[in-house]
Amino acid sequence: MMNSMNNVEFLKGLMNQNFKIVETDVIDQYQVSFVLKQADVLQALVTLRNAGWIQMSYLSAVDWPDENKIEVVYILMNWERPVHIQIRTKIDRNDPVMPTIIHIYPGAKYYERECHEFFGVKFPGNPDYQKQLILEMWDDMPPLRKDFDPKAYSDRKFTKREYNEDYLVLSDQNDKKAKREARKERAESLKGGQKI
Repeated sequence: MMNSMNNVEFLKGLMNQNFKIVETDVIDQYQVSFVLKQADVLQALVTLRNAGWIQMSYLSAVDWPDENKIEVVYILMNWERPVHIQIRTKIDRNDPVMPTIIHIYPGAKYYERECHEFFGVKFPGNPDYQKQLILEMWDDMPPLRKDFDPKAYSDRKFTKREYNEDYLVLSDQNDKKAKREARKERAESLKGGQKI
């Protein structure tokens, strides 16, 4: 295992040598983020896997409605050079399509399904990406898009309920404070006067 900053420098060199990086962000000595063009992502993942980043820790997305983009984020880990890498790319929000990476990282199969379910990103090449994984019987827009309205969804899907206030507040905050102080004094007396 090498020094962490040497690992970061190695990684920056590897990426800059092989790809036109849109943006690099060294978060700390254990985390680096690279923003790439969509067309470079698959080759970058292959290059990183061949360089030892064999674990795909996570795949998700971020919705940027003001830019009309969805940012797909891949997080990779290398156990020999302990640096987490984020590979990020922005794709069209109206037709969010990203090729599958299951031939590079087979475990991505389920992350791609989750990303499709929550953000609407399509992953052609993954035969199961459209199968619901978490949201059974979901028939609305992807719920993690920022323009999804949970109240409107709830109003459409669930019966409205009236909630009656049929309880009385029997004590106020001062009474609770007095009880806490009494418990504290009792605990101190049990400890022989030592402060807790």
